[in-house]
Amino acid sequence: MRLLAKEEARAAQGVAAKAAVGTYQEPIDVLEGLIARTQSEYLSQSDQNLMMMPDSPAIWTASDGEELFKEPRGPNNVSLEECDFGKGPGVLEGAYVEMPRYFEDTGKVMDLETRLIHCMVTLQGFSPDDPEVKKRHGSGSDHMKLQTYIASQSSGFAWNPPMDHPLEKALRDAGQVMFYRRAGKADFACSTCHAASGKRIRASVLPNKNVPEEWTKAISWPAFRVGHDHVRSSQHRLRGCYWQMRQPMPIAGSDASIAMLSYWTDAARGQPAILSDMKR
Repeated sequence: MRLLAKEEARAAQGVAAKAAVGTYQEPIDVLEGLIARTQSEYLSQSDQNLMMMPDSPAIWTASDGEELFKEPRGPNNVSLEECDFGKGPGVLEGAYVEMPRYFEDTGKVMDLETRLIHCMVTLQGFSPDDPEVKKRHGSGSDHMKLQTYIASQSSGFAWNPPMDHPLEKALRDAGQVMFYRRAGKADFACSTCHAASGKRIRASVLPNKNVPEEWTKAISWPAFRVGHDHVRSSQHRLRGCYWQMRQPMPIAGSDASIAMLSYWTDAARGQPAILSDMKR
């Protein structure tokens, strides 16, 4: 009986901890709060983006995504409101900031993109080769519309990826190794650019992973990239980073990509997410 009581107490504490991750805030309010707190050169480097954020094109992408999310679609004529993103079917508030996470129904640690694919295939009946599933980049794709909407429901919530399952910890730890591993013809690692303050690529100030207030903006994807004129995802940014390091780009949904995203997210733990952000 005493052991059962302890287990019940731990379970109650876990539920309370996962519920207390924040409330919704507008992305511009989150960013301005971080700037006021830190005076970070990285956070405040673009007055133009700050001015445009309240009218970001990502708002329209998310609006289209909401319609797709609630619309019965696919051969099974089912909406994504039946998909469990970690907090129960259709519950989105605070779900994105707790991903990647382990899902018992698949036996895998999944990020938003892989979980979305799983639900589109298993619930809605789409084939993996259908354009609704296969096309994952660009603001006009179903994927970016859906990912932007789902993620936006967690703006202002603190990053809080669970580390309860051994696979969650294993992938986070593997991602840490990847972050610091130098490789490729340029002998670069993620840490080459993101482990100290004051580094730049041309005119752009780079975020320091060791400053959590900077890192939360760095990993707040989906985000509208002004230079691309598109909303981009975390997986797209990850591929872009590896391309810039002149290393082979990771395959979206692979263990390697999930490992890196797990480490990214854990490094921003406790900081509010900016969703959707606007970037250069």
